[in-house]
Amino acid sequence: MPKLDITSQERSALRAAAHPLRPVVLIGDRGLSESVLKEIDLNLNSHQLIKVRVADDDREARIAMLETICDTLSCALVHHLGKTLIIYRPDTAAERAVIEAENATRALRKPSEPHTPKKLAAQGVTRTRRTEKAKRAALKTERLEAAAPKARRAAVSPARPAHAIPRRAGSAMSLRAGRRAPNTGKR
Repeated sequence: MPKLDITSQERSALRAAAHPLRPVVLIGDRGLSESVLKEIDLNLNSHQLIKVRVADDDREARIAMLETICDTLSCALVHHLGKTLIIYRPDTAAERAVIEAENATRALRKPSEPHTPKKLAAQGVTRTRRTEKAKRAALKTERLEAAAPKARRAAVSPARPAHAIPRRAGSAMSLRAGRRAPNTGKR
């Protein structure tokens, strides 16, 4: 299987995430065996990011073990620090399940269909372009018909204000101050 490659940003984030982890697999004096590879594979499936502790003192032997692990299990080396190896393999089935779960709640519509709000969709109302155009045309004709009598009334009696609020007689000063008696000069 091919070795998995990750970017430096992903590697940095994974190193930070692996900091509090404890080694879950220990490779002893017997070295890398099929049972150890099986255990590493099992832990990668369940955790995706693991630490492996190697008991061997030889650095070249640890690097060879690391290459063997990454090649056979199709995982990526995150970090090699002393006798500790940090290994990562994403769980594609779990990622797909999360994406499908997010998309399961989304309403599916064709690009030609107009947007239906959630409340209407919950009631089972569906919209089509034809019905939307018909609704808009009906509203337009209602507005035109409602505006036509007002236009006729305005043509007949232009002195009447458009807002239908009665006007008061007198100036603004007389309304503010109230109706005062004319000043006769007597006190």
